Amino acid sequence: MQTCMLFEFSFCTLRNLRYFCKPSISFAISSCISVKNISRGFGTTNIPLSTVILRQTTPYCSPQTPTFTYHTANPRTNVMENIEKLGQVLDGKLIAGDIQKNITQQVTELREQSNVVPGLAIVQVGDRSDSNVYIRMKTKTAAEVGINAQHVRLGSDTSEKELLQKIDELNADPAVHGIILQLPLDCKNPINASKATDAISAQKDVDGLTTMNAGHLARGELKSCTIPCTPRGCLELIKRSGVKIEGSRAVVLGRSKIVGSPMAELLIWHHATVTVCHSKTVDLPAVIREADILVVAIGKAKFVQSSWIKPGAVVIDCGINVIPDSSLKSGQRIVGDVDYAAAKDTASFITPVPGGVGPMTVAMLLQNTLESAQKSSKL
Repeated sequence: MQTCMLFEFSFCTLRNLRYFCKPSISFAISSCISVKNISRGFGTTNIPLSTVILRQTTPYCSPQTPTFTYHTANPRTNVMENIEKLGQVLDGKLIAGDIQKNITQQVTELREQSNVVPGLAIVQVGDRSDSNVYIRMKTKTAAEVGINAQHVRLGSDTSEKELLQKIDELNADPAVHGIILQLPLDCKNPINASKATDAISAQKDVDGLTTMNAGHLARGELKSCTIPCTPRGCLELIKRSGVKIEGSRAVVLGRSKIVGSPMAELLIWHHATVTVCHSKTVDLPAVIREADILVVAIGKAKFVQSSWIKPGAVVIDCGINVIPDSSLKSGQRIVGDVDYAAAKDTASFITPVPGGVGPMTVAMLLQNTLESAQKSSKL
């Protein structure tokens, strides 16, 4: 580290910038704002447009005004460039709408040029009410873009053999280009969900959850696999924020096969430096504070606090949790895994819940189905 100069800042300045003052802790400041601009009225020196780190050089208990040194940090990371515009919402509904318009156009072109209509089969075992809601949303949106979606209902008394037989039938159906198995299964008989998922043809696995597709993703063979819908949607949201992924520090909280693990792999192959956190991570807040890009998928309402988030970070919240709320007719509301109300004043970009990752997951399911149909039309 090269120390360039000493500056004086009041506690008021740091507090207004939402920096949490502790001895020997570095504080990141925008790479596009000078110290003069940040400490207007307290400092007089401009510095180069690169990421700056402030470090206290006098004790906080000292009667004198605390003094800080600064040095330039990694210039490749541009996460702090929007510090003057904190709390920008990454509107998943709006972005998904744009994607769906493009899908509609491509579906029309595919039908006109190859006489192929993309087909999606959603297989459900049992009759879970929450699964029914998700399936209705998927089939409705599919119809809007011109994809033929069918809801394949199997009773809760379905056996594993019967489920595998139905999946084999769909694998062999040329009118079906995408198959998803709605999880969790609602069945009276024991069914190995992983085995059933793996029975789906890798070419029709539009959820990207088969071992074959997961293996290609882990090896960085992105052109040879179907990327799981939620991670693909999250990546698109991150790109829309304008943050430079390459060289950024990314933290993924959660390691599930559906979201956390594939999300981490996707960021790795886009050249971010990635840390995966989980229930055994030591000093979780400290690890999260390192993130330029934070993706959270653990299913714990408002778990991530604003004080854990690096100022200017991009925050993607995949959580969907129901909590009591007496102010609403239903008596409950949906929240994410991040304390959104507080975190939006610290993050540069953040996804709301609902209306963030959810619509993007559906849009990417349709995108994966379209791409599968396009590939099959060329065979």
